[in-house]
Amino acid sequence: MTAEAEVVVVIAEAVVTVTNIKIGVTRQSGDLPLPRYATLGSSGLDIYANESVDIPPMGVAMVGSGLSVEIPVGYEIQVRSRSGLAAKNGVFVLNSPGTIDADYRGEIKVILANFSKELYKVNRLDRIAQLIPAHVVRADFALSDTLSETERGDGGFGHTGE
Repeated sequence: MTAEAEVVVVIAEAVVTVTNIKIGVTRQSGDLPLPRYATLGSSGLDIYANESVDIPPMGVAMVGSGLSVEIPVGYEIQVRSRSGLAAKNGVFVLNSPGTIDADYRGEIKVILANFSKELYKVNRLDRIAQLIPAHVVRADFALSDTLSETERGDGGFGHTGE
């Protein structure tokens, strides 16, 4: 199985080349939708709940998707909040972006936090998050006695005063 292919698509009269990878998936139940893009221009694939869960105000819940994936080595899947769910209900992916590693084969579970003052009910088959496949860059850290100088230097959070 080839893991990666280039696909040419036309979006708003522009020709765009995108990378298309194959990701194997198993599901616990035949009626679970597979992750899918809502529109041609979507970056994230919607993923659905496989269970109903109540998330109390200011609470957190882990929601199972009923899906397991086989990601090609050299890729990860990032789990991100759905903007509408966050804006309308105060519900978001707590560790956004979460990471699903290429060697993980267990069920995808999404950690949802309810920042609102109301109970939030997740119903089975609700869209709960977005999945975004991404290239992985590996790093080798090299111990050094000094680091190069920059304009910012060691200025941290709020260092620009804005």
